[in-house]
Amino acid sequence: MNFILNVLWFVLGGVMSGTLWMLAGLLLLLIVVGAPWAFAAFRIGRFSYAPFGRQAVPRSQNDLGTGCTGVPLNLAGFLLGGWYLAIQHITLGLGLCLTIIGIPFGL
Repeated sequence: MNFILNVLWFVLGGVMSGTLWMLAGLLLLLIVVGAPWAFAAFRIGRFSYAPFGRQAVPRSQNDLGTGCTGVPLNLAGFLLGGWYLAIQHITLGLGLCLTIIGIPFGL
């Protein structure tokens, strides 16, 4: 069942979502400041290609971006590339909700 859901997801929007996350990772690698987010973007991109049968787990509290540095680093990540990925995910979700098959994926 996970295979069928992953194929449907890949065709209905996963290829676009995953590819944009991979491109975001490549763009973040071009600047030194964006390198910590690049590897996270690659992980999210792989997850976006085939999410069914996988589980997202919370990161440990010792990772970069927690504590007093969390807010400034998250703001920098949003300004460097997170805004267009957020717009893409919102647009994809709304578009998928326009079809009967896509509603579960859009939600």
